[in-house]
Amino acid sequence: MAALLLVCAICAVPVGSLRAQCTVENKAFKSGEHVMYDLYFNWKFIWVKAGLASLTTNATTYHRKPAFRFNLLSVSSKRVDFFFKMRDTLTCYVGERLEPLYFRKGAEEGKRYTVDEAWFDYKDGVSYVNQRRTWRDGHADTMSYNDSRCIYDMLSILAQARSWDPKDYKVGQKINFPMATGRRVEEQTLIYRGKENVKANNDTTYRCLVFSFVEYVQDGNKKKENEVITFFISDDLNHLPIRLDLYLNFGSAKAFLTSVRGNRYPLTCIVED
Repeated sequence: MAALLLVCAICAVPVGSLRAQCTVENKAFKSGEHVMYDLYFNWKFIWVKAGLASLTTNATTYHRKPAFRFNLLSVSSKRVDFFFKMRDTLTCYVGERLEPLYFRKGAEEGKRYTVDEAWFDYKDGVSYVNQRRTWRDGHADTMSYNDSRCIYDMLSILAQARSWDPKDYKVGQKINFPMATGRRVEEQTLIYRGKENVKANNDTTYRCLVFSFVEYVQDGNKKKENEVITFFISDDLNHLPIRLDLYLNFGSAKAFLTSVRGNRYPLTCIVED
């Protein structure tokens, strides 16, 4: 679920202030939106319901200034905990115009527990991020990074992406952006795949935009493209994540939308039977 990343770089428009460059008008969501998902893992060729996930959006303040807070919670079921326990809590603060401000990810995955944090700042046309990863024993790794482009985390990129208009993208087009991942800033790539009708876990079919989040690994003298996550995003003004296919080290997983409330616009992407 991490990713719920979608679009990105928002084409890095050259403007005088990087904070302005990192800002986008919110056209997709409102405070009070709440989305629920069912999680499934592939276990020995059988798809097993593995848990639940929720994504909530609320208006708040950050350092006494108006902001939005996003919370993404993923919890594995007791049945799955026996094999692989997962308790992931992601929190992100962005400004009124969706510029990244703060990110936190607390992740209990199997026997591993870490807390990743990122603090964002902007000065003289440069984007700065300070990151810290804290381990279960209290040990912490820190790093700092700056870039002339806007730097995102995995939730702030979603916030901006949902206000993006994809009509000008062509199938196969690649979108690149830097993202803070806890201990480093990595170059990320999204590829627009086109449109597809997707049935969710509420017996409703949605018309979706399809994106692939990929990574590149060295294979001899060339780099090989590996699919990490496939996103299916509602093809309407809400741009809600409807389904995610995740390709993990230990197998594969899927997340299906089950319910949504507090959405800003009607779900015009629903495909009638």
